[in-house]
Order: sequence, then structure tokens, then C-alpha cells
Amino acid sequence: MIKFTKMHGLGNDYVYIDAINQKIENESSLAKFVSNRHFGIGSDGLILICKSEIADFKMRMFNSDGSEAEMCGNGIRCVGKFVYDKGLTNKTTVKIETLAGIKTLILNTKDGKVETARVDMGEPILEAEKIPVISTEKPVKNLELEAENKKFKFTCVSMGNPHAITIVENTKEFDVEKYGKVLEIDKAFPKKANIEFAQIVDRQNINMRVWERGSGETFACGTGACASVVASVLNGYCNHDEEVTVHLRGGDLKITWNSDGTVIMKGPAALICDGDVDVSHIK
Repeated sequence: MIKFTKMHGLGNDYVYIDAINQKIENESSLAKFVSNRHFGIGSDGLILICKSEIADFKMRMFNSDGSEAEMCGNGIRCVGKFVYDKGLTNKTTVKIETLAGIKTLILNTKDGKVETARVDMGEPILEAEKIPVISTEKPVKNLELEAENKKFKFTCVSMGNPHAITIVENTKEFDVEKYGKVLEIDKAFPKKANIEFAQIVDRQNINMRVWERGSGETFACGTGACASVVASVLNGYCNHDEEVTVHLRGGDLKITWNSDGTVIMKGPAALICDGDVDVSHIK
């Protein structure tokens, strides 16, 4: 049996496991099992909290299909809540190692528990080969792709993981699954991509839905919200240094792309439950 905690950031739910004080094996298979909403715990994926040699903690994140991803914006806020609420640290400024680099969190607490977190997400990556995306544009703002006989124009951004953002008229009525599952695996994306469908409301508000690489549509995506604001600034819809509210299916995130290059994300982290799960059958 291993102990787990289920948490969510705006409905983007993950199973969190302390891999510092518990031995975890077969991570990919474990992610598939716990993510299954019928035979497992049910989540968008698995996040392990591990020891780090270069930061306070290390975060490893696995999608529901078992693939390991570089970064998760909603997930990292919940990692901050996990390590503070569980007594693994008493610091309210915490550095977390990820495959996308070290991220700094400022934790906002109430009655001894973390309610929200501010995350310095670092600078967006705009070079095509580093995103990665097959394009000669610098930055990539006019990538034309087709899915199910519909043409799209994408702006591509990496927040440590690849994102492709397209503007749509109405996110509520858009068929995210129909187009997202095709676009995710387009040959233009060597490592696949998270696909964001964004509706510009005004210069301070964006509606966004996301088809996450390896998970399908989720209620929220922190890195996707950041990438959407970066794309919106690049295309003149929003401004540097001005906070933009990204309205997702699960709630709102506050994103600012500063003139110094850094992207700041603010949002909640919430506990769902704690429990124990038998993983002896997982290989």
C-alpha cells in the first residue's frame, strides 16, 4: 500500500505521492492505473514529489497515458500546497525542480494551509526548434494546419512543454475533442503538442479550452494559460506587464508576461482527499 493525496487546480486533478518517504516503482504503469476513473483513483495524471539536489523538491509529472511531461502549471501549485501542508517544509517561498527547470513558488496560506500560489514560470521559449515545432518563422505566429477539413492558424510557445494556440470565435461551442486529438499528433509537432483554443474577450480577459497532450481535454492547464497570454501579446491582443485573466472550464488563472521576459501565474490549489492504494499488482 502507498499513501496518496488527490488535489486539483481549477479541476485539473492529479494524484500526488510522496516519493521521498515512500519507494515508488513502475511510474508509467502507476500513472495509468491511478488515472483511470473506473478502475483506479481517477485523475488527469500522477505527480511525484521527490528529493532534489538543486532545489527544495523535485516534481515528476506523468500524463494519464503514462508519458512523462516536462511541466504542469496547475500541478506545481498543488505541489507547493502538498509540501507545506504535509510539513515537508515550513517555507512559503519554495523552489521546485522540474524537467522545464527550477520554478519559484510563493505560497499564500490561511489557517496554516496553502490556498493559492504565485509561480514564476520563467521565460517562454519562442524558437521553433526548442518548442519544438517544424517552422522557419521567428517567432512562430502563422503556422497553418488542417484537421477534419478545417484550417487553423497557430502561434507556438513552449513553457517548458510545447503549446500551439489558435483563436476561435466561441470556446463554449467549439468541438475541442474533434480537432484537438488530431492536432496534438500533427507531424509539425515532433514531441506532440498541447492545443489551446482561445477566445479573446478583451485585453484583460481570455476564454480558453485545452486539449492536453497525453490526457485529452482537461478543466484547466496552467502552462497552457501562460502560453495563451504570451501568444495573445505576440499577436497584439494583450499587453506586456498587464495581468490577464484566463477563464478556463475549471475557473480563472491570473497571468502576466512581464517586460523582463518572465511569466507570472497566480491561482488556487485545493485538496480533494487522502488515502491508501494497493499497487502490488502494477508492473
